[in-house]
Amino acid sequence: MTRLLAKMEVDRRLVGLAVVLLIIWIGFDLASGGRFITPRNIFNLSVQTASVAVMACGMVLIIVTRHIDLSVGAILGVLAMIMGVVQSDILPQFLEYNHPMTWVITLIVGLIIGGANGSIQGLAVGYLGVPAFIVTLGGLLVWRGAAWWVTQGRTVAPLDHNFMLLGGGIEGTIGATWSWVVAAIAIAAIIYAAIKDRRRRLSFEFPVKPIWAEYTNTAIKAGLVLIAVITLNAYHLPERAAERILESRGIAATTENLVISHGIPIPLLIVALVAIVLTIVAKRTRFGRYVFAIGGNPQAAELAGINVKRMTVAVFALMGVLCAISAAISSARLQSAGNDLGTLDELRVIAAVVIGGTSLAGGLGTIYGALIGALVMQSLQSGMALLGVDTSLQSIVIGLVLVLAVFSDKYFHRRYSDPTA
Repeated sequence: MTRLLAKMEVDRRLVGLAVVLLIIWIGFDLASGGRFITPRNIFNLSVQTASVAVMACGMVLIIVTRHIDLSVGAILGVLAMIMGVVQSDILPQFLEYNHPMTWVITLIVGLIIGGANGSIQGLAVGYLGVPAFIVTLGGLLVWRGAAWWVTQGRTVAPLDHNFMLLGGGIEGTIGATWSWVVAAIAIAAIIYAAIKDRRRRLSFEFPVKPIWAEYTNTAIKAGLVLIAVITLNAYHLPERAAERILESRGIAATTENLVISHGIPIPLLIVALVAIVLTIVAKRTRFGRYVFAIGGNPQAAELAGINVKRMTVAVFALMGVLCAISAAISSARLQSAGNDLGTLDELRVIAAVVIGGTSLAGGLGTIYGALIGALVMQSLQSGMALLGVDTSLQSIVIGLVLVLAVFSDKYFHRRYSDPTA
């Protein structure tokens, strides 16, 4: 098996993580009497994972550069409150409710402030030399207090109708037809990427995978896309919701047209877009090479001419922008912005990244590993909630998982740095 995975150039740790995820799903499904692995629960699981998954993508770059960000949950909270106030209290003075531009302006404001928040912390870490742990721990307290200060503890609701589509739900999906279109585009992109990568390697006379391994990898990726779309399309809208949608379109409801699939939720599309962009950035751009070079050896990177301080600010600013996207998804999903939004999200994000294979020692990590780690964390939480496990016990389990993830990171890092260990 080891030789087989080596020929396929598959990360063994990633395969192990996928097996663990499958075991978790099967275990919860058996314990719940078949209620876990259902189209409805998979749909809800994907929407619930989206917020943490987006932030986990940015946390990979933070940890790769040998830093940490404990303030992501608090930044999410304050940005959710600010965006809630912008669309509920400020913009209605100039635009009518549910104006098509309301959600655009709100999101832009959140992205700008999120980038500024991250930049402030990055400046303190990069240029003032304050350890990231201390800066972001202080940021956790500052931004959490700022979230309360923005509305004095008031929950902001209702939010703009178009903005709430970012959170998924009944109308926050693209339907069955467009889901198949997205699936076709994704599969075509997978095939194109495999062909292009092989041709690039051959052009530089680099070793390539056996042709059967290329076909197998491509088939597995395409198969996962098809399974995901089939599962999400199998979850249908409630009958009353379907009737309401048909009525708004001026279509008479019949037994046949009442069966409407949810399809891919918008939050899942956002996660996919963020993951693809950051994967390209990490693997194909100078910025990504610099990030991993800094994580490998900051002193050597600086001697090589990399502006480590400026890169630190950029990475933290990017993390702030991703927190804004997560804040939009979280508040839109809940259809309100409350002061407890984002509480303990920093724990979930860091755990997801470490579980996904990113080394706390820096220099090693993948975006897709963080996504699987986020799915593992949310699966544990959702499965325990489905079984009616007490909240306090859920926290104990999540805490133990975090400790085990760090232990696993140290073990694999030792094996990675010293194969004879």
